[in-house]
Amino acid sequence: MTTPFLTIATAKQAELTIKKSRFICSLQRVSSEQAAQQFIKEVQAANRKANHNCFAYLVGDQDQIQRESDNGEPSGTAGVPILESLQMAKLHNVVAVVTRYFGGIKLGAGGLIRAYSNVTTAAVHQAGIVQRIKQLQIAVTVSYRQHDPLLYYIKEHQLTVSNEEYGVNVTCNVLIDEATADQTIAHLQNRFNHQLKIQKMGTRFHEVPYKINN
Repeated sequence: MTTPFLTIATAKQAELTIKKSRFICSLQRVSSEQAAQQFIKEVQAANRKANHNCFAYLVGDQDQIQRESDNGEPSGTAGVPILESLQMAKLHNVVAVVTRYFGGIKLGAGGLIRAYSNVTTAAVHQAGIVQRIKQLQIAVTVSYRQHDPLLYYIKEHQLTVSNEEYGVNVTCNVLIDEATADQTIAHLQNRFNHQLKIQKMGTRFHEVPYKINN
């Protein structure tokens, strides 16, 4: 069984105030180290008056690129906790920048670690997680009379329609799990008494919501 590829569903920002210090985590999905560094620069530019803009990012299907920075905080109190929070959520292709506006009260090493970790985790929960899965796209051609029953079948079995084309008949492009494609097609044909025209159209990646357990 392969490890699922997880990433955030959407860019998000979360904020925590701890002993008058504001910790703001900006979370963004990226596909390259260059994109991660560009996002970091943008957050830094938008928060020039902040005391710190600490960050971490993971890039690649196997997290081939991993970087983190304390940006002036005591060594190991910011970048590593941010990175570990992303790793705990098993995320890939994501960058997190935590901006700190110092409130005048020192938190100590332990307090900083908890603050940077907690605000990153909060941002991840707000962003949501999706799993990237490889699916087979099939073109299912039906008569207009069969169209509504087909859509009901698709909804009943939690399948995804990528698009529809209307002509003499209706063609629905449906995404199904590649591993069980033949069984799904056979079941679909049996349900509609072999009156469907089904054509395999190749594979593509599709993202589905992934429940965060912790």
